[in-house]
Amino acid sequence: MSHFSFAIHTKMLFNEMGLDPRILKGIEAMGFETPSPIQEQFIPIFLKEPKDIVGLAQTGTGKTAAFGLPILQTINPANRVPQALILSPTRELCVQIAREIKEYSQFLPEIVITPVYGGADMGAQVKALRAGTHIITATPGRMHDMIRKNKVDLSHVSILVLDEADEMLNMGFQEDVDAILAMTPKEKNTLLFSATMPKEVAAIAKNYMTNPLEIAVGKKNSGAENVEHIYHMVHAKDRYLALKRVLDYVPEVYGIVFCRTRQETGEVAAQLIQDNYSAEALHGDLSQQQRDFVMNKFRNRGVQILVATDVAARGLDVNDLTHVVNYNLPDDSENYIHRSGRTGRVGKSGVSISIIHLKEHGRIRMIEKSIGKKFVRKPVPSGKEICEKQLFYLTDKLQEVTVNEEEIAPYLPAVYEKFSNLSKEELIKHIVSLEFNRFLDYYGSTPDLNIPDGHEERRSPRVVETEGLTKFRLNVGLAKGISPKEVINFVVEATGRRNVEIGRIDLFGSYSVVEVEDAAGKALLRNSRGMSFRGTFFDVEVFEENRDDRSFRGRRSGGYPRAAEGRTDFKRMERKRRY
Repeated sequence: MSHFSFAIHTKMLFNEMGLDPRILKGIEAMGFETPSPIQEQFIPIFLKEPKDIVGLAQTGTGKTAAFGLPILQTINPANRVPQALILSPTRELCVQIAREIKEYSQFLPEIVITPVYGGADMGAQVKALRAGTHIITATPGRMHDMIRKNKVDLSHVSILVLDEADEMLNMGFQEDVDAILAMTPKEKNTLLFSATMPKEVAAIAKNYMTNPLEIAVGKKNSGAENVEHIYHMVHAKDRYLALKRVLDYVPEVYGIVFCRTRQETGEVAAQLIQDNYSAEALHGDLSQQQRDFVMNKFRNRGVQILVATDVAARGLDVNDLTHVVNYNLPDDSENYIHRSGRTGRVGKSGVSISIIHLKEHGRIRMIEKSIGKKFVRKPVPSGKEICEKQLFYLTDKLQEVTVNEEEIAPYLPAVYEKFSNLSKEELIKHIVSLEFNRFLDYYGSTPDLNIPDGHEERRSPRVVETEGLTKFRLNVGLAKGISPKEVINFVVEATGRRNVEIGRIDLFGSYSVVEVEDAAGKALLRNSRGMSFRGTFFDVEVFEENRDDRSFRGRRSGGYPRAAEGRTDFKRMERKRRY
């Protein structure tokens, strides 16, 4: 793979890239003046000489325009067949990409763009494809279904885009992506975009791309450059209290609070709403209509705080987030990169705050090493600091409020009369107290939540306890060649839940340990019966800490003979899996 990464000191403008005047008119109508770094590097190269390209860039860097504008330039409107296919990991991102490219093409009305994704009426999507389209944006699972049912013809695709490829593979779409790529013409340009470059993404570049050029914005596998990384260390029982202080310390906060499980997401959001915060929950148990309602409300600033799981927040297109709060740290640095990349987008600054307890200190160091950035440990704001911040925020609001004298003039004499017995100083005290008393009442005598320096836990990260998840022991380990991806596939198959929350996975010689959300535990124990891996039937137990392998005891799913006739083999089930 050839590489292309440098700093351009003379900013190139959109009208210097060779774009169609109608596309430039669309860009201008959307209010964009200068290209982002990934657009500045990508667009001129591809327009000059189309080729396979790997683009390494964070979420929010303008990737959609980077590949969308050249695609619009190359489409032949007279030939109403799919000429470009854009794959993305979530339906939200799929719809977002289609919407954005449609806006760029507003002065090219003859170009048709069709989103194809799960959770929507497949019949309506098939009808739209039959009517003719030039560009398809799709999720891998639904597109694979369309191919298997002969509902789409990809033989004329000349540009294939894999957006957020690392997320796609993390979500288990490897087989779907392979099947889709096999149905596209050999002679085409493949454009791969990813925030990180794990070995699975590198394998796609190696197997399906021809001498790809690599364009990198920032460092590979690193977070956004303009994001400040902070962590607060508290006892696990004080996590919610710390979250409230974090939010109260930033009166105009507009951000996402990331939780590990759907259950925890719902509980934290419900508690925040009960405590009078402007918050909503976003997780996998919501219907598509509910998800759309919540996300539109958040995008339009009808709510300040979105409490979400990693899966639910993927594809969320919001550019002005001030903060990302990790209520729980993710299990790996790649997920942390995606979380923190939600803020600090499009050149703006942002803050990523992690609330951790003693056992998680080592994981901060692991993420630091992986992303090449230092976290700053800061104390949880004290009650006094929060009261001061809120007081100054209130006084600033009073000074900046717009006074419509004509509208309020008829009411002023009565108001003046009401306040005639108060001096200026007394009136100010009354106004401030009206809004400010609840903070004084709540934080007047609250304790310090911070854990003193020097109390970091020395234990291995392997024994971290995770709220909302149960550990299960599988009787298949490294000796059988099982991998984390195969453990994930097994859990998805056994639970029958596409968005099941899976925590830490530990692989040992003769067995494996995996964290699975509490709500899916019974299904995992019940449905794993009869599933096998390379000739060995799975035997699943609830894992009990501090017992060695020989003395292990727990609730069991029940084992089966190695060669039981007619049992469903895990590998056969895995090939049938669809998301």
